[in-house]
Parts: sequence; C-alpha cells; structure tokens
Amino acid sequence: MNGFCVECGITTNQTVNGLCMPCFLKDRTLVTLPDHVDLFTCTSCGQFLRRGEYESMAPEKAISMAAKNALTCIREGKVVKTTTSIEPRDDYNYAVTVACKVAISDFEADAAASTIVRVKNTVCKICSRRTGNYYEAILQVRTSEKTLSSKLQDEVLKKVEDFVDDAATTNPNAFITKMEIVPGGVDVYLSMIALGRELTKALGDNYCAQVDESNKLVGQTRDGIDMYRVSYLVRLPEFHVGDIVRYGKKYYLLTRVANTGGKIRSLNNFADMTVRRANMPELKVYAKSSELETADVISISRGEIQVMDPQNYSVKDILVPKDAVIGETVTVVRIDGVLYYVPL
Repeated sequence: MNGFCVECGITTNQTVNGLCMPCFLKDRTLVTLPDHVDLFTCTSCGQFLRRGEYESMAPEKAISMAAKNALTCIREGKVVKTTTSIEPRDDYNYAVTVACKVAISDFEADAAASTIVRVKNTVCKICSRRTGNYYEAILQVRTSEKTLSSKLQDEVLKKVEDFVDDAATTNPNAFITKMEIVPGGVDVYLSMIALGRELTKALGDNYCAQVDESNKLVGQTRDGIDMYRVSYLVRLPEFHVGDIVRYGKKYYLLTRVANTGGKIRSLNNFADMTVRRANMPELKVYAKSSELETADVISISRGEIQVMDPQNYSVKDILVPKDAVIGETVTVVRIDGVLYYVPL
C-alpha cells in the first residue's frame, strides 16, 4: 500500500517520519563533527591514542581516523562509506573534511562535515614506565662459581634480550628497565612479574639451573590491592657446554644441556651418552672450555694422530674418531699427564 508525504502530498512507498525522501533531506544536516578533535601522540614512541589504547600508525591515518571517530550521524541514517581530505594548518593543526555516504532505508545520500584535528603531545603509559625506571621483577643470574665469566655473561644476557624482544612483539608492556653487573652475576630489572616468571623457567630449563623466587610488598593500588615486587634467582651450574666433566670415574666432553638433562661424549671411545636432569648435579667439572690446550698436528692416520705436546714439545700419539676432520691443530685436554683429543 502506497503512502504519501505529509509535507508535499506526493504518493510514495518510501517515507521517513512521514516525509518523502526529498522533503526529508531538504535543509537537513545528516552528519556533524565537533569544532575540533584532539589527537594525542606519545613523544617517545610516536604512537597515537585511539579508543583508549596507543597504536602505531602513519600520522595521516591517525588524523583521518580521529576525525571519522568523532563523526555523528542522524538516528534515521547510517554511515556506510567515508573518505577524508586533510589540509595542514601547521605542524599541530589539520583541517579535515569527511565526505560520507549515508544510508537511509534503501536510499543513499551524500553528506560531509569538517573539523580541526589538533595533535597534542603526551607520553604513553609504557614509555612513562620506561623512563621512570618502572619494574615489577628482578631476575638475578648467579653462578655456582665465584664469578660469572664474561663469555657466559654475554651469552645469558643475549638470551634474556632475545626472550624479551620476542615477548614484546605481542605485549608492548614487556621490556627491560635496566641491567646491572653485580658481584657474582647480573641483575635484570623487568617490567612484568609474568615476564620474570617465564624467563626464569626458560633459563632454568636451558642451563639445568637452580631457580627460586621471593616477593616483597611495596605498596597498594588505588583500589587497595597489594603490590609486590618479585625477585627471581637463577643459579647457573658449574658446568657448561664445552667443559670437560667427570661422570662416575670417566671423563667426557659436555656437548649439550637442556631442560631434560644433558649429553656427554666419551674421551676414550667418543661415544655419546645421555644424562637425565636428576643426575646432572653428578657432573664434576675437570677443565673449563677456556682451559683446554691446543696442540700442533704432526701426522694423521685412521683413528690416530701424532701431536706435539704444547708443554714439553714431545711427540704424543692420541686417539681420534675415525671420521674426524683434522686440521693443523687440535684441541686437547691433559688428564693425569696424558693428552686426550677433545671432539668439539
């Protein structure tokens, strides 16, 4: 059944509030924008605030979205398409016009509105915490020895940095506040308790290390919730990959350490052996990797080589794996006065 327009009297099957579409649209403002819209950007990381969260985006996109998010439409219509044009006034003020397609029933009408987007500098929560030395957890890396070697220190810190960088790809709240070299190890200040917990487990598994944690009450939130800082201890074992260890009454090269245990290689027959994690404390370091010697190779035969003893320059015969690739020098270890080839 056809209706009619109460304004002009035309017969029509499409009315809005009793008006035909031409009468409804006549002198009617379909979309509006406020006189100005504020767009906040972090001066440290350059991200823009959008709907309560800071996001990385091009300035032009952020300015356009700020204007479009402030757009309001009449209740009878719905904005189905927008395009924006931006005209800079200066470095902080931009004139933005938003052109729209507004759907009203089965009809689409063109509309437009303009505003001034004002870009304002601020500091996001994460950057504020970074610059303010904010931290929730301390990762304390120590060793069973008196000092943490520079090589191992660099290796551990590289693992820590890689772990945090990976976590930050999905959680921007994950960051390292600072690192400190302390007697016997390093302290790493972390932004999140959960980050410290995950990192502690990863290092503990990677090195078969002893781990522990303790917490300290540091205050309360505005909601009255207790706030804690947690200290995580990772005590690295004396042994590390590349060391010569004694297991039982025999000597081995430690070739692998993982969360399930380790692998060792015999210096007598070069056979590999798996050591369960529960038995890893039984490994006793005989020589650190930095203490191993280098010997000049004199001659090579299958399964055996002659080398010059680096201490007294005498010629010694030592066993090597039959498939070993021997160069001009080899790494050796001295056990009870006898040289053994180290199958690195």
